[in-house]
Amino acid sequence: MKKFCLIGMSCFVVAVALGADATKPLYENNFEKTEVGKMLDDFLVLDGSFAVRQEGDNKFLELPGAPLDTFGALFGPTEKDGLVVSARVLGVGKGRRFPTFAVGLNGVAGYRLQVSPGKKALELYKGDAVKTSVPFDWTSDKWTRLRLQVRKIKDGVWKIEGKAWTQEASEPAWLISFNETEAAPAGRASVWGCPYSGTPI
Repeated sequence: MKKFCLIGMSCFVVAVALGADATKPLYENNFEKTEVGKMLDDFLVLDGSFAVRQEGDNKFLELPGAPLDTFGALFGPTEKDGLVVSARVLGVGKGRRFPTFAVGLNGVAGYRLQVSPGKKALELYKGDAVKTSVPFDWTSDKWTRLRLQVRKIKDGVWKIEGKAWTQEASEPAWLISFNETEAAPAGRASVWGCPYSGTPI
């Protein structure tokens, strides 16, 4: 299974491992080499003021708390299936306002695993369409881990699976999935966020 991973402070962090040997990532990026206030050279920002920030000895990718819109960035090579992307995300709610955030595979028109605290839901999207949803209780100001996987299970059928959990908890089994009968489009992995609460992701 090819893997993409994102790990960092206060926001999205990505590490990508693609291929049958997940111990050798197809893509990695060390934020420590990026100047604070700049964006990683090999990320394609679709919209939003993503930038590397620093807290103590840790660097991380951050999406500011304004303006309020959905923002995304693509990274890594263009691939089709046999993929995994994972991320660690920190967001903070404010009153009845909550951020939404997601990881994606197969480009902008591909698949996205989204935590939607305002709906108390974990959702799987294909492009802009919600394919399925399950209840999910998000905890504000706690690291949330996300993992999304696209794999071929037989000729003409692909399984899209996702999970999310608080960092302190044990990793669960796949929480949400659907079967796809159209071949996954080739595309890059992605991270998405909407700072509805007015606080950085």
